[in-house]
Amino acid sequence: MEILGLTVLLLAYWALRRQDQGRRIALLGRHLGRYQIEKHMETLTQGYLRALGESDPQRREQVLQLLQATEQTLTSQFSRFAQEFARADAAQTRTSKLAFSIPFADRLFAAATFDAREALVIHARGIEAAARNSAQAPSRDTAFTMSAELFLMQHTCHWFCKSRSVASARMLARHKTSHTQLVAAVAPETRAAYSALVGR
Repeated sequence: MEILGLTVLLLAYWALRRQDQGRRIALLGRHLGRYQIEKHMETLTQGYLRALGESDPQRREQVLQLLQATEQTLTSQFSRFAQEFARADAAQTRTSKLAFSIPFADRLFAAATFDAREALVIHARGIEAAARNSAQAPSRDTAFTMSAELFLMQHTCHWFCKSRSVASARMLARHKTSHTQLVAAVAPETRAAYSALVGR
């Protein structure tokens, strides 16, 4: 009887978690679906890897310069996406700071949440600043910072849809980079605003 009760509880937990995550994925997907952000991210990250693998500095600069148009396009699209997502219902964008997914934790533990709308605005500013490169940093450094800004934004999207632990595991699996390393690699302005928001 105890096993049956535990099985029912686990099934209920799984169903509620799936429903909650499905709602979040659908919300983010509705807004992202209007843009080609993922495609441009892929182009940039592959291009950066190719450029940074070049032993000839001149050739590396040529590759990085060719990516500037994609950087501008991605920056523009992500800025519009963040502005649109900022108009979403606040009750739908609360994100649990807990490491693991608990159904409706954003409502049950409201004090331990952050607003994904604010996080995406922070990421939009960071991506735009990296593309602008007003400090005139070397192209190689700019590519490194832009990659970190993009990966941290991707981490936030996975965190919103699933959980912090899932987002971190995906980042390690795909990019061999920990969440702590990402936060350390973004621009200081992004790091300060992001850390203040998510409490890291």
